[in-house]
Amino acid sequence: MTMIASNSSVGKPVINQMQQYFYDLAALVKSRIQGEEQFTCWFSAEATDFVRLNKSLIRQPGHVHQMILSLRLINGQRHAESSATLGGDLATDNAQCIRMLGQLRGQLDDLPEDPYLLFSQEVHDTEHSVASTLPSSAALVDQILSAAIGTDLVGILAAGPVYRGFANSFGQRNWHQTATFNLDWSLYQSRDKAVKSSYAGLDWDAAIFQARFANAEAQLALLERPSLTVKPGSYRVYLTPTALNELIGMLNWSCLSEKSLRTKQSALQRMRDEGLELHPSITLVEDTLHGVAPGFQQDGFIKPDQLTLLEHGRLVGSVISPRTGVEYGIANNGANGDESTSSLALAGGDLALADVLAELGTGIFISNLWYLNFSDRANGRITGMTRFATFWVEDGVIQGPLNVMRFDDSLFRLWGGKLIGLTRERELLIDGESYGERRVGSTLLPGALIEGVNFVL
Repeated sequence: MTMIASNSSVGKPVINQMQQYFYDLAALVKSRIQGEEQFTCWFSAEATDFVRLNKSLIRQPGHVHQMILSLRLINGQRHAESSATLGGDLATDNAQCIRMLGQLRGQLDDLPEDPYLLFSQEVHDTEHSVASTLPSSAALVDQILSAAIGTDLVGILAAGPVYRGFANSFGQRNWHQTATFNLDWSLYQSRDKAVKSSYAGLDWDAAIFQARFANAEAQLALLERPSLTVKPGSYRVYLTPTALNELIGMLNWSCLSEKSLRTKQSALQRMRDEGLELHPSITLVEDTLHGVAPGFQQDGFIKPDQLTLLEHGRLVGSVISPRTGVEYGIANNGANGDESTSSLALAGGDLALADVLAELGTGIFISNLWYLNFSDRANGRITGMTRFATFWVEDGVIQGPLNVMRFDDSLFRLWGGKLIGLTRERELLIDGESYGERRVGSTLLPGALIEGVNFVL
């Protein structure tokens, strides 16, 4: 990955003309293909301000402006793909594309035919461009540091536009441009005690940030109480949206993939094969229309605005990639090649967020989970650890922080007969991963109140 400083002259003129720049590169590639050749192009770019914070001070500010082009050359059923980081100078990047094209052409004859190759040949142009409404990163940092006075805050702010584009030799052009922020921070107390929180979205609301920071400060004060330990067993639990997101994230371990369901590897296999159902309040949708990710994928297929996967507790859909569609003779629904989701939204319930502690009564309030893994995939069984600001609650009143515990339980129980309710309020969570490039995945989730979660350690 090439990191270009914000004050560099390289690439700067491109940032406001990113779409045309990509289309110019695609036109160049189209003019150089030969005979029966076809091509697809995938463009991924960002202009991100990263600000690392430590001890409530700026530790490392930086700016990443990068453009990556992936080019796939196709001839018959043979295809080869290559990616390159672009520099932002059209003449130089045109030369780079020509070199890539020549290298791919030289590889095709040595490659086997791919019987499951499928790429969009029906032109469907789309454009989604959302102008940034974000304050400057400097203004955001000022708000954060002002709120953090007197605390030990550590975290990272990532903010700025992201771009995705697709083009092919049939003339299809797709463009996706949006601007987001993601503030992931912790307030450190002492030793292993900290409160982790986040705020992400497309529009920064100072009042919402202040409210979340105040909530984190209140939890930080609770961490000063002596830590409590309870015996392994079954406990009533409230999972915040952030904690629930860790469980939802496990669904992208091939649970909703049609390929995995067909090959009996999905943790939700019993729902497909045996008709097992979850709680009626569980309705899960891949909501591309309201997510942050683009509505098209790298083969040029268009995703439906909304794809219902779980409806009132029943498995009613799956994510189907073009390859799986060809292999099993079924229609694809524009899923990515790995058949993962990127814009999941879980319907809210009737539980008011303000009533969570009262409804929990006596049990465990869990802010975060981590180290999750399947302990029995065939039965949807997951194990993991509590993390950060997990509290023991009695009669609706937080008594103190709870020492780390390990749970081991089945999704069919947690989201089935043991689910008491979901909060009306939902929280947008944006994937904070930035290794290689900023992710555009997001989830929209409520909190969940669950009876009898099994803790084993």
